Formats: sequence, C-alpha cells, structure tokens
Amino acid sequence: MIKQKKQGQLIVISAPSGAGKGTIISKIIENNKNIWVSISATSRKPRKGEIEGVNYYYLEREDFEQKIKDDYFLEYAEYAGNYYGTPKGKIIEKLESGKDVILEIEIQGAKKIKEILPEALFIFIMPPSEKELLYRLKGRQTESTEKILERFNTAYKEINEVSKYNYVVVNDKLEEAVLKVESIIRAEKCRVDRIEEMLVANKEEIIHEFLMEQEFDNKSIKDKLENEQ
Repeated sequence: MIKQKKQGQLIVISAPSGAGKGTIISKIIENNKNIWVSISATSRKPRKGEIEGVNYYYLEREDFEQKIKDDYFLEYAEYAGNYYGTPKGKIIEKLESGKDVILEIEIQGAKKIKEILPEALFIFIMPPSEKELLYRLKGRQTESTEKILERFNTAYKEINEVSKYNYVVVNDKLEEAVLKVESIIRAEKCRVDRIEEMLVANKEEIIHEFLMEQEFDNKSIKDKLENEQ
C-alpha cells in the first residue's frame, strides 16, 4: 500500500569532543550496509593513526579557503583554530541513489545544515557527565593540557545547544547508545512525510474482493463436505 521515497536520509550527528560519536558511527556502519559516512575536510594536521581519505581529507589552510570560494562545501566552520567542511558532491550522489548519509560534524556546521536542509535528521551524542568527558579527553594523550582545557570549555558550551537537535543520546554504555541511534534512524524511515505514494483501492473494490473471497471459501468448504459424504 505504501511506497517510500527512494531518496536517502541525511543524518547529522554531533557531539562534544570526547563524547564518543566516532565510535558509535563506526558501529552503525558495521551493522548497516545502506548507510554511508561523509568524509569531512579539515585544515588541521592529522593525528597519530589517522589516514587521509578515511578520517578526513587534510588540506592546507590556503587550499581550504580556495575551496570555500569555489562553493565546494555544503557547509564549513572554523573550530578550535582549524577549518572543517563537508564536501557536497558525493553527498548528493549518495542520497539520490537511495543511500542514507551520516554527517559527523560540529555544532556550527550542524546549524548551517539545519538552515539549508531542515528536513534532515539531527542527533546529539551526550557524554554521561562533565567529569567523564574530561577524563576521556585526557585519555587521548594526543594534546597538551592547555588544548584539553580549551576543548573541554568548548564542549561545555556545545552541550547547551542540544535543544537545536531532534534527538539526544547519552553515551554511557556504548552498545546501548548504538542501539538507540539505530532505532531512531529506523523510526524516522516510518515518518508520514517520507511516503511518496499511497496505493489505496476505493472502498467498493475492497468490499467486492472481500465478498468474492468469502463466496469462494464457502463454496470450497461445501464441496469438501459433500465429497466426504
């Protein structure tokens, strides 16, 4: 009866640094083959273990600014002294093919996406507590104490932006957080505004078909009883 839109769903996931959104998204991708994660570009240097084209596209600041002028990004923002942006070409291609697309972006970028595409799905990942968030940031051991405190102060401000999102998921236990995000994505598929067409027969046709089925069933039962006699 229902034909859903072929167009994929754009899913925006944001969180403060250290809340664990990257790990949650990795798990979701493992479990769902029809979801594609957009790879953002950044002007920051890669951290230890990060790979070009897997974690980010790493650009020099001058190159990033040129791409801004060339309208290459769906959105971009400057965060903690570095640019972050979402290349739009591949996203459009994937959505049109029916793939769902996850954007793992910062709060500023998410706000811009909401202005452009308010129908997108916005999910905020929350750490269980400020103390746990600070502990996770320290546990990375990739940045100076000054940088960690800067990220913590930024994260504290970002948590106050949660009302801009459709859903919030607390990442206390990883597996539970993953299940909640997956459930949200599945539930959104059932929204009425994602229905492209409803194939509903008129009332008279339904009643006629029902009566015909009843007549056939009754005849079959009668024939069977007569044969048994």
